[in-house]
Amino acid sequence: MSSLISQISEGPCSGKFINISAYKFVRLDGLTDRRQELLDVCNSLNLKGTILLSQEGINVFVAGMRNEIDQLGQFFESKTEYTNLPIKESESDEQPFTRMLVRIKKEIIAFGVDGIAPEERTSPKLKPEQLRQWLDSGKSVTLLDVRNDYEVELGTFEAAKPIGVDSFRDFPEAVKQLPDSMKNETVVMFCTGGIRCEKAGPFMEREGFQNIYQLDGGILKYFEDCGGRHYDGECFVFDKRVAVDADLNETGTQQCYSCQHPLSESDQQSPHYVVGKS
Repeated sequence: MSSLISQISEGPCSGKFINISAYKFVRLDGLTDRRQELLDVCNSLNLKGTILLSQEGINVFVAGMRNEIDQLGQFFESKTEYTNLPIKESESDEQPFTRMLVRIKKEIIAFGVDGIAPEERTSPKLKPEQLRQWLDSGKSVTLLDVRNDYEVELGTFEAAKPIGVDSFRDFPEAVKQLPDSMKNETVVMFCTGGIRCEKAGPFMEREGFQNIYQLDGGILKYFEDCGGRHYDGECFVFDKRVAVDADLNETGTQQCYSCQHPLSESDQQSPHYVVGKS
C-alpha cells in the first residue's frame, strides 16, 4: 500500500481547487479495509471531503489541486470495482471542505426502501443534450425535481414539479400523493448529481409509473454539457460553496449558521441575518 501511495503522490501542484463528485452502485465487501485504503490515499494527496462506502457502492465528494485529483482518479481506475467512475468537476478558489472523512454507511444515499437495487437495475437514463433537445422542441414531458424543498428554492428547471419533501426519505410517501394521471406521462426526474434518481426511478416504476427517465448526471452534468438553458436560478451543493451557477461557479448564496437554510444575496440584506450566528 505504501508503495502505491508514493507512486501516485509524485508530481507538481497548480491552479484552483478542483471539486469532484462521483458515485457508483457496485457490490462491495471488506468495507473496513477499503475505508482505510481510501483514507490513506486521500490523506497522502492532501485531499479533503467525504467518501461514503456501503455494500451497495461508493459516493465521493472530494476537493484538491488538479494534480492530486488526477492521481486519485488514477487510483480509482486501478481498482476494478471503481473503474469507470463517472466524475463531475467544478472549480473553486478555496478548499470547500475542512477535513477528509471516509465513512461506512448502510446506504450511500439514504432511502430506506427494501428491494431497490441500482447496482442491478435503474430506470432509463436521458443524456442532458437529449433533454435540452426535448425542451427546445416543446416535447410534452413532466420534469420532476426529487430534491429537498430548500434546494428547489434556489433554482430548478422551468415548469418543473417539485416532489415536495424535506428529506429524501420522505420521497416514497410523496410519490403516493402524485396524481394517477402522471403514471402515463413521460416523466424525467432529476436531482443534483443523479444519485437520488437511481433509487427514485425504480421505486416509481414499482408504483406503476410507465415512462420514467432519469437525467444522467443530474443538474451538474446538464450545466456542464448544456449550460443554463431551460433552468432558472442556482444549484445547491453540499459543501462550503453552498451553490453554483450554470457555469459551475460559486455564487454569493450563504447558509444560515443556525438552521442551515440557504440564503440568497437579498436574504443576506435582512436585519435578521447575523453572520456566523443566525
